[in-house]
Formats: sequence, structure tokens, C-alpha cells
Amino acid sequence: MDLFHTLTELIDMRSFSNLWYWIALAVVWSSASHWILGVPFDMVYRSRKQGGQAMDDLEAIVRVNVNRMMYITEMSGHWVLGVSCFVLAMLGMLGFVYSVEFAQAVFLLAFPMAFVGLINWAAARRINRDGLEGEALARQLSLTRLFVQLVGMLAIFVTALWGMYQNLQIGFLG
Repeated sequence: MDLFHTLTELIDMRSFSNLWYWIALAVVWSSASHWILGVPFDMVYRSRKQGGQAMDDLEAIVRVNVNRMMYITEMSGHWVLGVSCFVLAMLGMLGFVYSVEFAQAVFLLAFPMAFVGLINWAAARRINRDGLEGEALARQLSLTRLFVQLVGMLAIFVTALWGMYQNLQIGFLG
């Protein structure tokens, strides 16, 4: 028996009909909305409620992550942007021009996450520029989370529509 045939039977490359793809989509967006600038959102909630040491911990972790993000942006931001655009363009072409369903599935995960990266970067820049602390910092992190959740809802909706369309197309053609 052919090895490629065995592997393609074992790993279904038709992503939109695969349960694991939808589980991965849920995990990606759940994680993206929980970890804002590398900080778990329950820490933001706790710091708002308790203040004191919890707020100091939040400020320290955010400061470390913001400084790290700003350093990466200064040192290799152009390279990261260029490689990201190349990979997204490649996935888009493979997926939607050459009809590779696996590339479509990865693109529909990666493209909205690029917007999440931009949202997080803009929030980090604002926190760094304005020196946000305390309640203003918690408010900025909450606003950033809201924008990430909006992008996530739109992305899940579009992915679900495209996945249903693909499954119906394959169902009628197969």
C-alpha cells in the first residue's frame, strides 16, 4: 500500500469537515481573548477588584511584556512584518486561487490573528507611550480584549460560513 495514501486516510486534509480543526479554532480564539499582551485576563479582573499587590503584579507583568514587544519591534519588526505578509499571501494564493482546502483553513486561522497581533502591538505602544498605570492600564487591557473578541467573533463567523460552503460543495460534487 502507498505511504502517501495511508497518511492521507489517517490525516484528513479536508479541514472544514474535520472536528479537530473546529476544536483548534475554538482553542485559538479562546486563548487569544484570554491572554492580552501576554497577561491572563483574570489577572486584570483581580487587580481591578483587589488593587494593591494584585495591581502591582499586573503593572510589572505588563511592563515586562510591553518592553519585550517594543524591543522586538525595534530590532526585527520589518522582518516579522515581511515574513508574515509573505506567509499570508502564500496561504491566500494556495487556498483561494489554487483551491487547496488545508491552506484555506490555515489562512482563516492566521489572517485574523495578524489583526490580533496588530491590536496587541497598538495597545503596547500606547501603554509604553502614555506610561499607563493602575485603572487606566486595566481599562486599556479591557478595551484591547474587547477588540480581540470582536475580531474573533467575525473570524469565527466567516470561517463557519466558508466551512459550510466548502462542505456543501464537496458533498454535492463527491
